[in-house]
Amino acid sequence: MEDMELVVKENVLEFRAQKSLGLVNGSPNYEPLESFVGPDAPARTFHYSADGRLFAYALPTVVRIFQAEGAQLILELPIPNIIELRFSPRGTYLSTWERPVKLEDGAQHKNLRIFSASTGEELVAFSQKSQEGWDVQYTISESHAVRLVSGEIQVYRPAEWSKGIVDKLKVEGATMVSLGPGLNPSVAIFVAEKKGAPATIKIYGLLSLAGIPTCQKSFYKADRAQIKWNTLGTQVLVMTQTEVDNTNKSYYGETGLYLLSAAGNFDCRVTLDKEGPIHDFTWAPNSKEFGVVYGYMPAKSVIFDQRVRALHDFGAHPHNTISFNPQGRLVLLAGFGNLAGKINIFDRRTLRQVCTIDAPNTSHCEWSPDGRTLLTATLSPRLRVDNGVKIWHCTGPLLHIQPGEEWYQVTWRPTPIDALPPFGQNLPTAPAPAASVRDHAAIVKPTPTKPAGAYRPPGARGLATPSIYKREDEGGAARVPTNGMSTPPRVYSRSPHHLPPGAAPLANGNGNGHTYTHHGQGRRQVPGAPANGESLGPEGVKKGGARKRKGKKDGAGGQGSEEGSGMDSRHHSRQVSGTSTPVVQQESVVDTVTPMSPVTPGLDSSTLDPTAKKIRNLNKKAREVLKAIEELKEKAKRGERLEATQLRKMEGEAEIRAELAALES
Repeated sequence: MEDMELVVKENVLEFRAQKSLGLVNGSPNYEPLESFVGPDAPARTFHYSADGRLFAYALPTVVRIFQAEGAQLILELPIPNIIELRFSPRGTYLSTWERPVKLEDGAQHKNLRIFSASTGEELVAFSQKSQEGWDVQYTISESHAVRLVSGEIQVYRPAEWSKGIVDKLKVEGATMVSLGPGLNPSVAIFVAEKKGAPATIKIYGLLSLAGIPTCQKSFYKADRAQIKWNTLGTQVLVMTQTEVDNTNKSYYGETGLYLLSAAGNFDCRVTLDKEGPIHDFTWAPNSKEFGVVYGYMPAKSVIFDQRVRALHDFGAHPHNTISFNPQGRLVLLAGFGNLAGKINIFDRRTLRQVCTIDAPNTSHCEWSPDGRTLLTATLSPRLRVDNGVKIWHCTGPLLHIQPGEEWYQVTWRPTPIDALPPFGQNLPTAPAPAASVRDHAAIVKPTPTKPAGAYRPPGARGLATPSIYKREDEGGAARVPTNGMSTPPRVYSRSPHHLPPGAAPLANGNGNGHTYTHHGQGRRQVPGAPANGESLGPEGVKKGGARKRKGKKDGAGGQGSEEGSGMDSRHHSRQVSGTSTPVVQQESVVDTVTPMSPVTPGLDSSTLDPTAKKIRNLNKKAREVLKAIEELKEKAKRGERLEATQLRKMEGEAEIRAELAALES
């Protein structure tokens, strides 16, 4: 079976794949549910009600609503082309969204429709162009519903949809609204930064929109926001993000995190002690603490209380996801996406690590409602191969494997926490794995384990890894911001005092210790360059444009050489003495030290007299002209047309060869 819905005792898991939909009983056998008949067409989406009582799926021509317990069909809605659907918190209403189209009569297409989940009657319809944030937001009691339309917050009473808007609030530039949970819900409204004006977040009481906001905060560097309320609806976390990082340190913009109280008695920015983006943040189920994963990799993971005081630091690790189980007893830290897929689970009470799970290529991870098992799935289109789901026990063992082809959606069936058994003081014991785990182990060939760590060339193997090549969580140095450069600046030197472990000190030609430091503190010898103390020649300038200090014209060595080399002579004297005292003063532009190999005879221009130099230059020019003539001959053979000047050059070949022979003799 390519996709299925999985029941694990009280837990239910639903899958949607490319061609089928189904139900499977849970532990220990994970057998298909006989009473459920899968659809005859590919399902586009499915959704559970918040209490887990109902679930529905959309086909190309119809929407079907089921009683979740026993998978009994309740009703069918003959509405085609539905892309999204969602239940209200108590399952009273079902919202559907389809792509907007132009109608023949020119009227607006009301593509957001709300139905009664029990009768199938259409109650109200709206025009909603954007798929992001398409649904209305309900209070947990379903007494009110809220939606944002062109900067206006509109409030409805679902029991009286026909009466239309019962309250509204106009907020210029509002781009996002979030209705909080709780018995006395509040509304958080975000206004993005625009034309130099700062971004703002305002919180109003739902029943007092006409009054002043109970809490308000302004900040810059906020083009969009992500808002998360705690379970009680008393506090809200707001993560702001810019489209572009002006410091060129991140592709994904700058991020910031703020905590605000709905009552207005507390608000502040969450100070994070490591530079880098915020990867994930979430509230604990008790509404009194929250966790944040932040910073350049390896990222830090910290739990804060409701007054933004750090309670525990999990250290720096390659993580980008944090999640509490529904009971708040366990904390999951994982690295998904472009990370290796390693999951670490911690006991919140003792803050000790419970287990480590390797789940590579995971694109979806979710706790079960009872908090005892964990789902990891590989879904399309994130990855189109090796799709499927794995069920893990919270203590680490793998319980079930279900492979498939092109799975698109998976989620647990929601269950009220009061209807589940308590988690208990001690961690539960893992049951025996299903037969699918044993079968999978027999089919899959064991892959040879590769040594951990980065690649090291053969010459560096067997030696201690220098700290500059270690990750921060492995004991290496902290990350140095690059400020947009492709290569971070070096934070080390190559002097004998700063050599990597296991490296031997460099030596000069005389056997003395050779000082070799970075950023000009020492000198590096270029093979073939003149040695220290030798004259640089009357030209005084290298061909590449690097300047040399000119010596006295009449000083062929001796004092003129000393003045011409300047700093080099002083540096050379230090090397002869055998010390590695760093050079304090730096005058010469070109780095020259005692050569590591002798200079090749005949290549040093300072040893040639003017006649020899002239002969050498003429010889070089003659060979260049002969090379050009040979190229012209090739062009002539190919039938290409030559200019008159090129023909005259070819005619002078014999004369040039005669001159060259005279020079070489």
